Amino acid sequence: MYILPKFLQQSPQAEVVAAVDLGSNSFHMIVARFKDGQIHVLDRLKEMVRLGGGLDKYNYLSEESQQRAIDCLARFGQRLQDMPVDSVRVVGTNVFRAAVNAEDFLPQAEQALGHPIEVVSGREEARLIYLGVAHTLASTDEKTLVVDIGGGSTEFIIGQKFDTLERESLSMGCVSMTQRYFANGEIKAKPMRRAEIHAQQELQVIKYQFKELGWDMAIGAAGTLRSVERVIREMGWDNKISRQGLQRLKAVLLEAEHIDNLKLKGLSARRTPVFPGGVAIISGIFDALGLESMKASDSALREGVVLDLFGRIAHEDTRETTIHNLMSRYLVDAQQAKQVENTALAFLEQTSENWHLNQEESAAMLSWAARLHEIGLSIAHDSYHKHGEYLITYSDLAGFSRQEQAFLATLVRSHRRRVPTSICETCSPSEKAKLQRLCILLRLAVLVHRSRTPIEQMPEIVLQTTDSGIKVRFPPQWLEKHPLTHADLEQEREYLKEIQIVLDFE
Repeated sequence: MYILPKFLQQSPQAEVVAAVDLGSNSFHMIVARFKDGQIHVLDRLKEMVRLGGGLDKYNYLSEESQQRAIDCLARFGQRLQDMPVDSVRVVGTNVFRAAVNAEDFLPQAEQALGHPIEVVSGREEARLIYLGVAHTLASTDEKTLVVDIGGGSTEFIIGQKFDTLERESLSMGCVSMTQRYFANGEIKAKPMRRAEIHAQQELQVIKYQFKELGWDMAIGAAGTLRSVERVIREMGWDNKISRQGLQRLKAVLLEAEHIDNLKLKGLSARRTPVFPGGVAIISGIFDALGLESMKASDSALREGVVLDLFGRIAHEDTRETTIHNLMSRYLVDAQQAKQVENTALAFLEQTSENWHLNQEESAAMLSWAARLHEIGLSIAHDSYHKHGEYLITYSDLAGFSRQEQAFLATLVRSHRRRVPTSICETCSPSEKAKLQRLCILLRLAVLVHRSRTPIEQMPEIVLQTTDSGIKVRFPPQWLEKHPLTHADLEQEREYLKEIQIVLDFE
């Protein structure tokens, strides 16, 4: 039985969605239906891809590891081929954040899967992990520490009910730790101790704030922690991950001396190659945070992605809350933002078909950009569009993928003055065209409202578009009565000419 956030408890919708978690060690997929207040899992797939193991010392993904991933994604893609794009969410984690050549690999991976891949930040990954774990807990006001050890990173969250109070992501995982300290398969006391100290060193940056906040129970998520709990239980040492159970487990590992000699009940052959690194991280966490025991959860990132996707379907999008909070934090003029937003969306409605813009997806991004376009004024008026880009780029935006965050930051950066000729250099031609066109609509909406005076009724402005231009028609004599707008349009024509866009107006 699942415990659901309030926004889903009374929802009458019956939807089928899929979540794909592309981890550094393994790829997971879950297909689920929401019906009658419950989530029903319809299908699960899991493959040990070990993509993170393909990173060399310069953080380049090897061709071999990329091919393993593409082969797996093609198999996942067969299961997802008939599902609508907006009912599937694919999340790339630490290995996609770390890989220098991720931008070259992503298009191939997306083609194999048949769906776009969102690369999320470590803290966004932590939020989704907690959401996945939280729905399996009994309804309680107790604070919960959740730890998720992945292949390349480990996430730490303290939450209460469905809200996160603290969340961090550290650059250590079972794959990276094993490669560093147990690369040849040997398991010796000194490397084990060095690996534990390494984990404790990583935790130095968060342990005091986490211990000061405190927690009532500790939960472990994902495969490493579930594997350790299973081994401890099946070996008869305890029914949970405990300090005593960990000590006995480490003793057996050191006695085996090599992973080929491990004979542990409950340990799968697929998990064995990265098991020593995972045990070292857990031991370091127990020592650094003063833990005595921890229970493992069957739910993790993919279940969190499913719930987050259901939330979007039920019009409870975390990204909306994030935008609202940013506006409040940076004292955005809500009235001006609303006027620009309404006009920009009206322009989108006129141009979306001719410019091949997905109405729903483009409306969301354009709306967020309009509401945040003046966020940089909290720093200084001079070059405030650049300050806005910086704030959006480097803020922790819950619910947003890295690609969405970069897209939004670029829109805000480009809403006034010269449009950067290097706009979206790493984008595909279609994405670059989409970004450029949304940018033009936002610029025109900002231009119309430059006077900042409340406008009860906008003049009827008609937009006509071509692949390389846009024509703006105002009511007769309107521009004559608004010479500032006319002058701004003259200047805007010169700005857009620099990016090979023709602006006409009358």
